[in-house]
Amino acid sequence: MSVPGPPSPDGVLTRPPNSLEAGEPTPGLSDTSPDEGLIEDLTVEDKAVEQLAEGLLSHYLPDLQRSKQALQELTQNQVILLDTLEQEISKFKECHSMLDINALFTEAKHYHAKLVNIRKEMLMLHEKTSKLKKRALKLQQKRQKEELEREQQREKEFEREKQLTARPAKRT
Repeated sequence: MSVPGPPSPDGVLTRPPNSLEAGEPTPGLSDTSPDEGLIEDLTVEDKAVEQLAEGLLSHYLPDLQRSKQALQELTQNQVILLDTLEQEISKFKECHSMLDINALFTEAKHYHAKLVNIRKEMLMLHEKTSKLKKRALKLQQKRQKEELEREQQREKEFEREKQLTARPAKRT
């Protein structure tokens, strides 16, 4: 049983792939390398190389240019996203600073209320001390008046006793 070989350029199978014709070396049994002599036998025309290069470029260049354009757009979008992200981060920081400011205002209100209470207490203490000073002054004036009255009473009693003491009668 024979297996068909590779198709010829016109598409018709010519021989089985493993069949060897007379004069062909057996693959794998040769002492020479398969690439040996290839470069010497290969004569390439410059025009063919140029056409192959143009064909290769024309085949891959549009895709590469589209890829380059897509990468540029992606890079631009990435830059825009980074800028937007930085703006959002700054807004987030502002928001946190606003929270800190709100906390400071709350604390300031708390301390303001404490100051108002201290001021009320100081005013109340001032009023009490003023009343106590007035009362002390009145008490002092009352004591002085009482002492003055006692002194006057003693003088009156002393005068009265003096008048009541026996005096020798005058002789006339």
